[in-house]
Amino acid sequence: MASRGRKKTALQHKLHQLRSVTNSSAVNKASIIVDAYKYIEDLKQKVEGLNAELGSTTTTESSSSQNHHELPMVRVETLERGFLINVFSERNCPGMLVSILEAFEELGLDVLDARVSCEDAFQLQAVGGESEESIDAQVVKQAVLQAIKNMDDQ
Repeated sequence: MASRGRKKTALQHKLHQLRSVTNSSAVNKASIIVDAYKYIEDLKQKVEGLNAELGSTTTTESSSSQNHHELPMVRVETLERGFLINVFSERNCPGMLVSILEAFEELGLDVLDARVSCEDAFQLQAVGGESEESIDAQVVKQAVLQAIKNMDDQ
């Protein structure tokens, strides 16, 4: 019974944090989550706009470079108990999957389900179950990007 009370208190605390981060005035759980979803979608649009601006200014530089490596696209979404991780790279390098899985292991994420394609491009969609330690989606994303970068440096 005590653990149920702690979980409820922890959930209320997290909802309060979510409410304050997203500047939501909602009171109930569903409304707070809907406001957070809208906030995240707005942030995604801003990031895409900034990436488009950045991409248009560096297009001439990158096309002239012979050794230009496309950065992989990494998206991490928070699930109720873990993360949905999507990785896409136009190039497939031997060892990329192993490097990513090692990063999951270092974070304490258990791979609950995964789909991988390594034929022409590299695609990974995985569901990682969260460990005892609380980590956020940005930490997972940075760990995956770092694993890929470290693999490229070798």
